[in-house]
Amino acid sequence: MRLVSLFSASASSKAEVFKSRLSVPVFSRAFSAISLAVLFSSFSASYVSANDDFASCTSALEQKAQQQGVSQQTIDAIFPSLVHQDNVIKYDRSQPEFVQTFPGYFSKRVTEWRTNKGKEMYAKHKTLLQKLNDKYGVPPHYLLAFWGLETNFGNYKGKMPVLDSLATLACDKRRSSYFTQEFLVAVKLFEREKLNREEMVGSWAGAMGHTQFMPSAYTHYAIDGDGDGQINLWASEEDALSSAANFLSNLGWEAGFRWGREVQLPNDFNYQLSGYKNRQSLSEWNDIGIKRTDGSELGNADTSAYVIVPAGHQGPAFIAYKNFRVIMRWNNSEFYAISVGVLADKISGASGIQAPLPDLPAYSRKDIIALQGKLNTLGFDVGKPDGIIGPATREGIRNYQLANKMIADGFPGLDVMNALDISLEKRSS
Repeated sequence: MRLVSLFSASASSKAEVFKSRLSVPVFSRAFSAISLAVLFSSFSASYVSANDDFASCTSALEQKAQQQGVSQQTIDAIFPSLVHQDNVIKYDRSQPEFVQTFPGYFSKRVTEWRTNKGKEMYAKHKTLLQKLNDKYGVPPHYLLAFWGLETNFGNYKGKMPVLDSLATLACDKRRSSYFTQEFLVAVKLFEREKLNREEMVGSWAGAMGHTQFMPSAYTHYAIDGDGDGQINLWASEEDALSSAANFLSNLGWEAGFRWGREVQLPNDFNYQLSGYKNRQSLSEWNDIGIKRTDGSELGNADTSAYVIVPAGHQGPAFIAYKNFRVIMRWNNSEFYAISVGVLADKISGASGIQAPLPDLPAYSRKDIIALQGKLNTLGFDVGKPDGIIGPATREGIRNYQLANKMIADGFPGLDVMNALDISLEKRSS
């Protein structure tokens, strides 16, 4: 079962599904044999053509590498053994079957195991983490939270051969330009850091090491944290943590500020004020009655902040500061950024989210398409139904809620789905 997070970054870029099913009618043994022969011949021709195209493409990539100064020794070590990864194209084209809501996403990522392991890793790397905090202004618990979410503190760094995966994507038309550059950077990294090809495994899209850096991020922000003269994000935890601190600093991390916090909203809160476009100073949010979870005031600082309600009015609410957006520059997902922030807080000793997480299903894409179609029919235009919860759909839901005297949080809660008579395919989270 594949999931995409509701309101997350992955929902902003659509993937196209390419499926083909072959069926052979059985009229007679002779006809079947002929049909199978034709199909096998067609498949073989297609397979040969695809491999010919890949060979031609990697030959062109080899020429580009030579033009960019890559040594013949490196080229001989990489290019003759590049293999097209069919699964990479499958993953790139696949479309999530279910749309995961915040409770399902969060509960699987901010766990007691990750909290305890983060504390264990803090004890192991305490001296280094304090040095990184002094130099870059990024507190240890944030670095540990990123590490925990990316690879379970190095327990799972991916299994796909990075060079093969990147070459496959570079030779695919959909995002060839981007992945051609990432592939060539990876080749240069292989040479520069004297990396072991068998060690260079990662995600299907080429993210690498403890912190899952793409090659370009590796090149620009990875640093030697253990002083051995090599930057190895697979083998060295010190390199990985130091590189994460350097990366976050370059992304704009503000020393001395937290990511945000969970808050209590006033009963009459206008949910149309939520979201990044409605940034206000902390003092302004304080004036309208937003409190910390213990009931105390937010304060009167002029720090810019905005309100997030990732599970609608029935779930927890958060106020996000500037560093929240820095986290989203690492992974452009509010769900991810909240998870990093809360996991970091828990590693440092906080108790985690106070408000209960509502029991929401992982909606199927068909559920969301049905929702969008119903809203369009009722005159709340959300554009062409596509199963993606984007700004237009949230606005359509909000307008429907306002028209029907519901709390206008723009969230497809079960109250909205039931009011619109949407029959859900599956109700498990």
